[in-house]
Amino acid sequence: GLILVAPDTSPRGEGVADDPAGAWDFGLGAAFYVDATEAPFAANYRMWSYVTEELPTIVAAHFPADMAQQAIMGHSMGGHGALTIALNLPDRFRSVSAFAPIVAPMQVPWGQKAFSGYLGEDQAAWARHDAVELIEGGARVPGLLVDQGGADAFLADQLKPELLRQACAAAGIPLILRLHPGYDHSYYFISSFMADHLDWHAERLAQSAQLSPRSS
Repeated sequence: GLILVAPDTSPRGEGVADDPAGAWDFGLGAAFYVDATEAPFAANYRMWSYVTEELPTIVAAHFPADMAQQAIMGHSMGGHGALTIALNLPDRFRSVSAFAPIVAPMQVPWGQKAFSGYLGEDQAAWARHDAVELIEGGARVPGLLVDQGGADAFLADQLKPELLRQACAAAGIPLILRLHPGYDHSYYFISSFMADHLDWHAERLAQSAQLSPRSS
């Protein structure tokens, strides 16, 4: 009963701006799910609008999807996007989960680099795209499932799941945070636990559908 949609991580194509230094953590492949406001990225880097507006419209037009029952998940930068989109749009998404997400981008080098390049230096604009900041500011979701590899090379410096644990505990958000020894940041880690995440979302979407007026 699920439709799984996996969008790209950034705009693509000839003429789309990239990191001048060719780094892999900024530019093509690393749009951080924001609508960029800074040149030259503002012209194409509109991943927030793409994921929250354009893509759902396309899915609704071409597939037999119940758009009242949506969930969101992602990995790493995509996990960051899933968390922040769900926290900003709690009435849209019935469940959210993440693999090795960047939970506090304002506090780590990846996020600081990306937000400076895409959004400029006004940190008030950054806060809308930081899961920990959003939770501390009052944003809420019914619960979170997060899986993290214990051997992830980015765990200590970039991901910092303990900050999410602290924020959720203070806010009363139920968090299942599972640390898996021996797993790194790779696709094998994702594939090892993807079934758990699909089950998590399927259960919550089914519960939501039973409560929906459409189902009564």
